[in-house]
Amino acid sequence: MIKEKLKRGSIPYKLYLYFNILIRYKILKKNKKSFSQFGEDLFINKFFEKQKKGKYVDLGAFHPMKFNNTYLLYKKGWTGTNVDLNPTSIDLFDIARKSDKNLCALLSDQSNIYKNANLEHAWSAVNSIIPHKALKAKTVMKTEVFENLINHQFDFLNLDLEGHDFKVLQTINLKKFHPKLICIEILEDGKNKENIFNYMQLYDYEFLKNCGPSFFFGKKKK
Repeated sequence: MIKEKLKRGSIPYKLYLYFNILIRYKILKKNKKSFSQFGEDLFINKFFEKQKKGKYVDLGAFHPMKFNNTYLLYKKGWTGTNVDLNPTSIDLFDIARKSDKNLCALLSDQSNIYKNANLEHAWSAVNSIIPHKALKAKTVMKTEVFENLINHQFDFLNLDLEGHDFKVLQTINLKKFHPKLICIEILEDGKNKENIFNYMQLYDYEFLKNCGPSFFFGKKKK
């Protein structure tokens, strides 16, 4: 596709960014009720319906609107931090989500380690640190750990890291940070899913529901 050949920083590239945000979403899709892939944002909005203001952290944010779990929260006045390894994603966030903190970073369980970022292309939703036969390692990035990037409390945590979710989740100090709701992508059943459920239970989170591969855990009330 033509957009995949646009050079980052060029005038055509910048024009396409504004077209993508202003025309495709803010005008043509302004009446959409849900922007998530599987209706996750509807559940999130329902969960926080009595909370007008709040903070979120979105790891593997991809796009400020498309397949996004926090855009409805942003629209009603919430703010937060969005992290993605793709600089084009962050360029889009900087246009559409000016009240947020938007960071280009490769999250891992270790800091200051150079690893391959496996990129399909600048507009792909499946870019990852995890190798995949369909993705080619096009760039090397220095890794960052969660607490080097996030310095504020938050009510909602979203993790969509294409298979790297549990490792990053384990780096988040859930005794220091106290999200009321956590959404984590679990791509397949098995040991990884079991580990995530056990880990959530360890920190007093209970499974609430799933929307496709997105699993929601809520903090147990004492």
